[in-house]
Amino acid sequence: MADWSQLHPELLDFIAKKFKIYTDYVRFRAVCHNWRASVPKTPHHLPTQLPWLMLPQSQPHHTHRPFFSLSLNKFHFLHLPEASHRRRRRGSSHGWLLILDEAPEIFLLNPLTRSKVHLPPLSTFPNVVRFNFADVGREYALRTSSGDVYTRSLKKMRDSFIKKTILSSSPANGSDFIAVVILNQTGDLALCRKSDDSWTFLEDAQSYSEDVIFHRGLFYAVNKYGSIAVCDVSGSSPRVSIIEMPQQFGGDLQYMVESGEELLLVTRYLDLTYDVEPDQTSLIYRTTRFQVCRLDSKAPRWEVVSSLGDRALFLGENLSLSLSSVDFPGCKGNCIYYTDDYSEDNYDGIGGEQDLGIFNLEDGSIEPLPCSHFRIRWPPPLWVTPNPC
Repeated sequence: MADWSQLHPELLDFIAKKFKIYTDYVRFRAVCHNWRASVPKTPHHLPTQLPWLMLPQSQPHHTHRPFFSLSLNKFHFLHLPEASHRRRRRGSSHGWLLILDEAPEIFLLNPLTRSKVHLPPLSTFPNVVRFNFADVGREYALRTSSGDVYTRSLKKMRDSFIKKTILSSSPANGSDFIAVVILNQTGDLALCRKSDDSWTFLEDAQSYSEDVIFHRGLFYAVNKYGSIAVCDVSGSSPRVSIIEMPQQFGGDLQYMVESGEELLLVTRYLDLTYDVEPDQTSLIYRTTRFQVCRLDSKAPRWEVVSSLGDRALFLGENLSLSLSSVDFPGCKGNCIYYTDDYSEDNYDGIGGEQDLGIFNLEDGSIEPLPCSHFRIRWPPPLWVTPNPC
C-alpha cells in the first residue's frame, strides 16, 4: 500500500496550487508533517475569497470576534484585541480592516494574521486645524469649507468622522498601496500613500462620496445621481475628471462593483417605517429592492442589468465584491448579499432588527442570511474577505 505521507514535494506543491479556497489549503497542510513542510504556510496563488461576515462581540470585555463562513455554515472565533469594543472599524478592503480608537491613531488590521499597518493619524486631515488632548470634550478643531471652525470630541471623531475605506491593493509585504477614505459629514474624499505622513483631499471629487472602487488603476467615485469622478492618483498631484450621467437615479444608497471587466452601479432602495412603543418611537429602515446597471463608457450611460448570471455581489461597509458562485459552495448566483451600513444617525440596529439579507435579482425576493439569528446588534455586521497575505 502506498504511503501518502511520502508523496514527492514537487507533486504536493503542484496539488496545493490547485486549491482555490483558503480553508481547503489549510486542511491540506494539516494532513501530516511532510505535506505541511512541502508547501508554504502562506498561499499567494489564491483568488479573492468568499467573504466572512464579521459579527459583534458577544460581551464588551471579550477579545474574540465571531466570523461567519457561508461556505462552511459555521462560526470562526478569532482573537482580535486590536478590534475591541472601544475601537471602531470603518470598512474592510482586500481582507484588511480600518481601525480607529479615541486617540488619533489609525491603522489597518488583517484579522486573519493580526498584521498591522499604520496610517497617518486623524489629526493630519486637511480640515483639522488643531488637536489637543488637554481640551477635554473638544480635542479636535475642524474648519468647514466656508471657513467656520467647530470642535469635536475624541469619541465623536472616532465614531463618525470616517464612513468607509477603500484600498488599491493589499498592504501586505510592503506593497505600495493607496488608501482612500470617504468622510461622513462633508462628503470629502481623502487619500494617503504608504509613505505619507498626512492625508490629502481629492479637491475636485467632493460630493462623489456614495461609494468608491479601484478599477483598472484608477479610483472611481460615484455621487447619488450616478455621475462618476475618475481619480488618477499615480502622480504626485491627483487628477480628477468627471463623467456626467443623465440624472435618472432614485434610490437611497449607491454602490460601485468591479465585476470581471465591467463596472457596475447598484442602487439600494429602503423603506421607512415607525416602531411605536409606549415610551418611544423608533425609525426602522428596511431594504426593499436593488437595481443593477453596467457602465457603457462610450455613451456614457448606465444600462440596466436584468441578470448577474452566476455572479454574487457582496455589499455594505466593505469594498464591494463580485464573485462567481461556481467557485464557492454556499454561495448563490444572481444574488446580492447585503449588510446594514447606514450612517450612525439613521442606523436602527439598536432599536430594531438588522437590515441584512440575500436579494434574488430574478424574482425580487429577500431571504435572511444563515446567521441572521445572531442577537447582538451593534456594530452592524461587516463582510471581510479572508486574506492570508
